[in-house]
Amino acid sequence: MTRPLKARSFQDLGSLRDTLARHQREAAERDARERAERMAADLARRQFAHAVGPVTPLRPSNRADIRLPRPTPEPRQRELDEQAALREAWSDEVDVESLLLTDDGLSFRRPGVGHSVVTRLRRGHWSIQGEIDLHGLRREEAREELSLFVRDSARRGHRCIRVVHGKGHGSPGRQPVLKVKAQRWLAQCAEVIAFAQASGPQGGAGALIVLLNGSGLRPRLERKDGVVLS
Repeated sequence: MTRPLKARSFQDLGSLRDTLARHQREAAERDARERAERMAADLARRQFAHAVGPVTPLRPSNRADIRLPRPTPEPRQRELDEQAALREAWSDEVDVESLLLTDDGLSFRRPGVGHSVVTRLRRGHWSIQGEIDLHGLRREEAREELSLFVRDSARRGHRCIRVVHGKGHGSPGRQPVLKVKAQRWLAQCAEVIAFAQASGPQGGAGALIVLLNGSGLRPRLERKDGVVLS
């Protein structure tokens, strides 16, 4: 009964001896590797010191290291080009009165756009997806802001927007200067297919409801009651 036990004990001792030997080899290899890395790092430091020469550390300046974030890039030249193109394209001298429909309120529609579109604009069938207020802006400022707003709205896929130009009560002679100019500018804008004077709750004579051609994402055109129209 004792011989099998001794045999198993000799086998366990042999396995333990092998395990210890393996651990010793791994430890020796690890020590050799770390020693080689230290020697290489020391050699690199000595080579750098020999190449650079004596180095004098800088005195502490006691200054805070404040690193401000860099400003985001802005396409300044493209904006200047667009403004120049706008000045050439949108003229104040264009006569659009012949294109304006004055029956039952001011409106405009391009050829091929049905009368029902203008009627729906007047009645507020479409939800307004954006608005710009031109109050207090000079002519060039208003033209530039309106152009940027219309193009940005078209890129976003907006179809129905509101342009608030005011009723002109604060203008010289109480004449709505921006109102007339906004009509001319919008009529020259390729993204605009129709506009109509807003109803009373939407701004009345001081605003226009504008329908865009949806050249951007072109979302579904919906009425306020959720009915899909296009």
